[in-house]
Amino acid sequence: MIVPFGQRLAAAVAERGPLCVGIDPHRELLLDWGVGDDVDGLRRFTDAVVDALAGSVAVLKPQLAFYERFGSRGLAVLEDAVVRAHEAGALVLLDAKRGDIGSTMAAYADYLRSDHPMQVDAMTVSPYLGPESLRPAVSTATRFGGGLFVLARTSNPDAGAFQHAVLSDGARQRSVAQVVVDTVRGWNAADGFVGDPPTALAPSVDARSGWGPSTGSFGVVVGATLDALDVDLDGLGGPVLAPGLGAQGGSVSDLRRLFGAGTAVVATVSRDVLGAGPDPAALRTAAARWAEALAT
Repeated sequence: MIVPFGQRLAAAVAERGPLCVGIDPHRELLLDWGVGDDVDGLRRFTDAVVDALAGSVAVLKPQLAFYERFGSRGLAVLEDAVVRAHEAGALVLLDAKRGDIGSTMAAYADYLRSDHPMQVDAMTVSPYLGPESLRPAVSTATRFGGGLFVLARTSNPDAGAFQHAVLSDGARQRSVAQVVVDTVRGWNAADGFVGDPPTALAPSVDARSGWGPSTGSFGVVVGATLDALDVDLDGLGGPVLAPGLGAQGGSVSDLRRLFGAGTAVVATVSRDVLGAGPDPAALRTAAARWAEALAT
C-alpha cells in the first residue's frame, strides 16, 4: 500500500518536528568549508550534511541546480545522498522548481516515480505556464504517493511584480498568488483535480486541521519574510513550505505572525545551519537550535 506524501510528512513532523534543512552547496559555501569547488568537494559537503542531519531532521531539501552544475558526476552525488537520507529516516524534497507542459512536465515529475533511481518524496514546481501545465506532475504524484510544493507567494523582494497581478473571473478578482493557492486547494480536495477548486471541500479533507492523517500531499511555497500574509490559505488541506528563515531575515515569530497555529508549516533553514559546518556536531547543534525554537 502506498502511503501518500502528506501522511508521511505529517508523521515525520510528529516525530521530528517541522524543520526542513536546505542542502545548497554553492561555490562560496564549498570554499568556506574548505572542501573545494569540485565534485570531490561536493561529495564531502553533501555526505557531511546527510550524515549529520538525516537521522534527526524531518525533511532535507537539496537544491538540484547546485548538483547539475557538475554534470552527471554531480547528479551521482545527489543520487547517493537521497538513498542515504531515506535510509536514515528523512524525507527528501527536491528543490527543482520545474514547470513545463505535456511530456516535458511528465519527465520532470519522474523524480517522484518509484522506479526512478533518485526517487524523492516531493519536489517544488512552478505554476506559471498555467494550472493545466502541472497536470502530469499531479498525476505522477498521486500515482506514486509523492508530493508537490507549488510556488505561490515567494520571499524574493520583487516577487510581487507577478504574484500580485490581479486576474478577473466575472465579478471575482484574485491575485495570481491566490489563484495558485486555490488551485492547490482543489488538488487536495478532489484527488488530483486541476483548475479552480470546487465550491465545497471533499469530506476527506478537514479545512480546519493542520498536521494529521488528513494532511494533503500538495502544498504551496509562501515566504516567511512577508510583511503580511496576502493570500488566503484557509482550507488549503496541505502543507505550506516557508523559506526565508535565518540569513534571509525570517524568524519563528514571523511564522506564527503569518500562519498562526492551524496551518501545517514546514519551516526551511539553509545558510544558518550549513554555515556551522563542516563539523558534524556543529551542524547538529545548529539544526537542533532551530528545531527547539520551532517547538516552543
